[in-house]
Amino acid sequence: MDRMLYTAMSGAKHTMDQQAVISNNLSNVSTAGFRAQLQAARSVPVEGAGLLDTRVSAVTTTPGTDFSQGPIERTGRMLDIAMQDDAWMAVLADDGTEAYTRRGDLQLDSDGVLLSVGRPVMGEGGPIALPQGAEVFIGADGTISAIPQGEGPEALVDVGRIKLVTPEAQALTRGEDGLFRGPLNEEGFAAVLPGDEGARIVSGALEGSNVSAVDAMVSMIDASRRYDMQMKMLSTADENAQRANSILSIQG
Repeated sequence: MDRMLYTAMSGAKHTMDQQAVISNNLSNVSTAGFRAQLQAARSVPVEGAGLLDTRVSAVTTTPGTDFSQGPIERTGRMLDIAMQDDAWMAVLADDGTEAYTRRGDLQLDSDGVLLSVGRPVMGEGGPIALPQGAEVFIGADGTISAIPQGEGPEALVDVGRIKLVTPEAQALTRGEDGLFRGPLNEEGFAAVLPGDEGARIVSGALEGSNVSAVDAMVSMIDASRRYDMQMKMLSTADENAQRANSILSIQG
């Protein structure tokens, strides 16, 4: 009975965590450049007086990330970019640190600062600012050129270059803000990754989310059924405990 109770309780907790991860993936199925979260669990022994070594509990591990590339679709919008291969774009996070994203639906604020979801896009010397009203072009290497408002093609000038990095596989970790950061250094801070001159982007295109809506829905249905089964196990264990108490009370 105790074993059934431990199994059902730990299993239900893991299933709830799994459902939260799947739900987050589903909510971002249309988010440009989104990387699906992966959820897993590991078994740990349950410690306590009178418990056997066979008692284990399922503990949810820190969600991992599926780094596979999403589909690239042409949009024709000049401020849309899609990172090729394993390249990532550097942005300035809300906490002032440099972070990385694959989301390329860029915008300009009222001051001409280039943004990705409200966060300044980093260039070689810091955030990139563009001339007001200029016609903007982004090259395959991240170089940004602009034609000032009212000028002709002969006035085309380079105004900055997007910082692109190519980290080692699985070297990035996802933060609470949805951005990715480099590995921790000796001081415990996320490392600032060096720019990659060979990294390339596709201008006028966006990379879609790598979440499969069909696969995620199937996983959600499976998790929901397992949760129902674990709740039934808890109910059965409770009923068995009540019956045992009733028998002991009669015998006493």
